[in-house]
Amino acid sequence: MREKIDDILFTLGCNIERYQHPPLPTSDAAKELCIERSGVQIKNLFLNDNYRKRHFLLLTTPEKKIDLKVLSKQLKVSRLGFASSRRLNHYLNGQPGHVSFLLLVNDQEKNVELLIDQDIWQAESLQAHPGINTETYVLSKVDVVKFLKYTGHESKIVYVPIANSEE
Repeated sequence: MREKIDDILFTLGCNIERYQHPPLPTSDAAKELCIERSGVQIKNLFLNDNYRKRHFLLLTTPEKKIDLKVLSKQLKVSRLGFASSRRLNHYLNGQPGHVSFLLLVNDQEKNVELLIDQDIWQAESLQAHPGINTETYVLSKVDVVKFLKYTGHESKIVYVPIANSEE
């Protein structure tokens, strides 16, 4: 997987910073290990609607606890929820803890819609696993756009609502 992604990024002329590290199955794991990397850290959530007809990859900040009910209404989607690992493997050829927008290269049929938190999109560069959680790539926003254009995926920049902590 990583080789395929590397080949594409090289062909596109993307400048990549690469970091190797112990496995980081969650966005919190990097904080716990005090791993410093450039670029904005991302929490990747693979979601689907209530009917499991539409699938979404949501990129947001690690500290956000998302209000999926409000996000569903905002997107006019019937009840968003977390998609199964089976669906993640089927649509993105990925596993939990190894997901990033770079896996969209495996979604040839464009079944997955990319949602990017507006707070993330303000950053100059973004972090992403290349299909394996022992490495992190940092790509400039320009290179992210090049990559998404290559895959044929359009991104939708969204306001990501925060869940009420009293619930």
